[in-house]
Amino acid sequence: MKLPVGILGATGMVGQNYIRLLENHPWFKVSYIASSPKSTGKSYIDAVKDRWQMPGPIPEQIKNLLVHDANIVTEAVGKCNFVFSALEISKEAIRALENEYAANDIAVISNCSAHRHTEDVPMLIPEINHDHIKIINAQRRNHGWKTGFVAVKPNCSVQSYMTPIFALINAGYEIKRIIITTMQAVSGGGYPGVASLDIVDNIVPFIGGEEEKSELEPLKILGSIKNDKIVPIDSLKISAHCNRVPVVDGHTACVSLEFGAYKPDREEILTLWSEFKSLPQQLDLPSAPRQPIIYADEENRPQPRKDRDNDKAMAVTVGRLRLCNVFDYRFVGLSHNTVRGAAGGGILNAELLVKKGYINP
Repeated sequence: MKLPVGILGATGMVGQNYIRLLENHPWFKVSYIASSPKSTGKSYIDAVKDRWQMPGPIPEQIKNLLVHDANIVTEAVGKCNFVFSALEISKEAIRALENEYAANDIAVISNCSAHRHTEDVPMLIPEINHDHIKIINAQRRNHGWKTGFVAVKPNCSVQSYMTPIFALINAGYEIKRIIITTMQAVSGGGYPGVASLDIVDNIVPFIGGEEEKSELEPLKILGSIKNDKIVPIDSLKISAHCNRVPVVDGHTACVSLEFGAYKPDREEILTLWSEFKSLPQQLDLPSAPRQPIIYADEENRPQPRKDRDNDKAMAVTVGRLRLCNVFDYRFVGLSHNTVRGAAGGGILNAELLVKKGYINP
């Protein structure tokens, strides 16, 4: 029996990606969809008329599902075990609404940023900080929730470089400072997103809030649980530049690393990356990449068009590892922002939480 799941914000770009990726999922079946009041009461096919942006048609089992109002939490009760949240409203409204779903015994796996810095909410990249799911027990105690909870995923661009960095930290190397320049695809802005006159033949060197997310979210991901809170690390400094570029899908990051007293040689880094596997691979989760980090030997790779779909579009592809004239090493990372960085990452989080017993039939 597949677990019935819901999607909040089902008509938006991230919501559409959830529907696409869940069509043949071995564990989950979409049974409930909700969006803004303007779509309420329509069939899904009518609600996204002229706005379906995914490759291929709307899945047959979804076309005629009734769209509910995401603001009316009680409508979801009894229809799904948990929801994927891809809401597009204010942070304050999202935070309150996700808490209300959790209070009604519905677990929330969120793509939204509203709860990313809530101290008892795990912000998960399962290959890195899967142990942070333990904070859910404290979260439930703090709110008096029984089976509901909120778990989030980080910003989409963060996932283009965090796993390769963590593989080095996990091997015992201290990283002191990082400079990151991201080149982020237009799909990261949603639909309709950046106007064509702004992005064609152009680069926009500003994405609201992205640099702050890139500099702060990794610190929580790499943090530890203390006194029922996730405490960010304070030994790492990150400086980020975030740019919107004329690419459809795939966020690219140019990264420079400064190590502590000891630094690995290049061949050791390549070996650590090629051998890196973590709990999602050990558990053989359906959405987990078999190889989380893929190194591209060609000197002009990775490239979004050629490498974003590697390993179900869930792997991070890295390349151009070389010495840095200012820090120690530099490399280029790439991940698929609407799969690994959005809906696919959320689905992987849900698979982990099911496997570890936090979401039950």
